[in-house]
Amino acid sequence: MSKEDKTETFIVPGELAGKRADIALAHFLEGHTRSQIKRLIEQKLVLVGGEAVKPSRKLERGESVRITLPAPSPLEVMPEDIPLDILYEDDYIAVVDKPPGMTVHPGAGIGSGTLVNALLFRCNDLSGIGGKIRPGIVHRLDKDTSGVMVVAKNDIAHNSLVNQFKTRAVRKKYVAIVEGNIRKESGVFSSKIGRHPTDRKKMSSKARAGRESLTNWRVIKRFKDATFVEAEPKTGRTHQIRVHFSENGHPILADGVYGYKKHKSSAVSGAAKKIGRQALHASAIGFFHPHTREFVEFAAPLPQDMSEALNILTESGENNP
Repeated sequence: MSKEDKTETFIVPGELAGKRADIALAHFLEGHTRSQIKRLIEQKLVLVGGEAVKPSRKLERGESVRITLPAPSPLEVMPEDIPLDILYEDDYIAVVDKPPGMTVHPGAGIGSGTLVNALLFRCNDLSGIGGKIRPGIVHRLDKDTSGVMVVAKNDIAHNSLVNQFKTRAVRKKYVAIVEGNIRKESGVFSSKIGRHPTDRKKMSSKARAGRESLTNWRVIKRFKDATFVEAEPKTGRTHQIRVHFSENGHPILADGVYGYKKHKSSAVSGAAKKIGRQALHASAIGFFHPHTREFVEFAAPLPQDMSEALNILTESGENNP
């Protein structure tokens, strides 16, 4: 057993008598899932009365349960000293402002320069997610989307946040510059989104098997051929906001996948060239803190490239009331 392995001993209380071991242990191991507990049992790291047990073994009142929690093993991804704006950090979570152009997680030939590489360098108290020393990525932003993200630092936080995203308890807000002038002041986009039937790089409401998606939106400021909007997605489908605005005739400015190649005015063209990536920014996120249970909110300021794009549209003198 490693020096960093942790051993905990419990006495089975009356209310857990007759319960299966894998179910009863969930009361002792806060933040651990049933599958994680089952894995500990199968690895003979759970002893009852000094003997290894099966997941189905029913516990008796007063029995002694000894659980060994292995030390997290190092992740193969290497820490990297990459500039990163951490908005908030404690023992459970880190909230960061992801810059545009940064991939969230290594994969598909990308092994460095990611948010995970940066967090491994900057957070020296990661206690492990699923047995690995790594930050818990519970949601993602596209590489060229900037903004606020919450990251779990241990299993308790990871499981809490995953559940909150699953039950839609997390509140997310985005701001975007979209092409064209939206007539209404606010609205809702609703459709089923899935993989595009012919272009596998894209998502679409024309997918053969889509999932329900919902995005609330409102206008912040109007220009002659562009609109600055706020979007609040109620679901978390891949490319959801980008697909919703594009399929409703107002693609996000400079979106290389869903946007226009040509623009209606020199001001919009100049703004698109200045930003050079989809003009989409995750501006705020709110959730229940995994430890305190209090609802907390964090905001990320508008990045410089989007501010400059808005300035170009404003200075063109083409503002609409």
